[in-house]
Amino acid sequence: MKNTTSYYFAKLGIISCFVFFIPFISFAQTRGKVEVIKDPLIDTLIARRPTLNKNNNISGEETASGFRVQIFFGSSRQAAYDAQARFTNEYPEIRTYITYTEPNFKVQVGDFRTRLEAQKLQSELTGVFTSLFIIPGKINPPKPDASND
Repeated sequence: MKNTTSYYFAKLGIISCFVFFIPFISFAQTRGKVEVIKDPLIDTLIARRPTLNKNNNISGEETASGFRVQIFFGSSRQAAYDAQARFTNEYPEIRTYITYTEPNFKVQVGDFRTRLEAQKLQSELTGVFTSLFIIPGKINPPKPDASND
């Protein structure tokens, strides 16, 4: 007799469980409505995106893979600018780039397409600058000659 009563109570517990959870499940299945609120200028910015990416480079020039010679690496900003000025006095036709990656400054020079070109400049600068490294990376194309017009 005891087993039959516990059997009925167990069935009653399962049934009551379904009775209580069925209404909650039915509310969870309803679909909602999403309303997106945004500034209309976002659409104009998305439309202008291709032209903004083209103008992001220096005067519309594309970058390519190449090499630069690093002539200075240190934490002094003034020493980095001094190294840049010394190099610019000797080689005014070659571009120089100063980058800052906390806590150090780097002065890199040149836009060389091959490592051989960079090694040539590195050998010329051996006596002038102490720590010279060839760094691979993105470079800018050479300046256009005005004499070709």
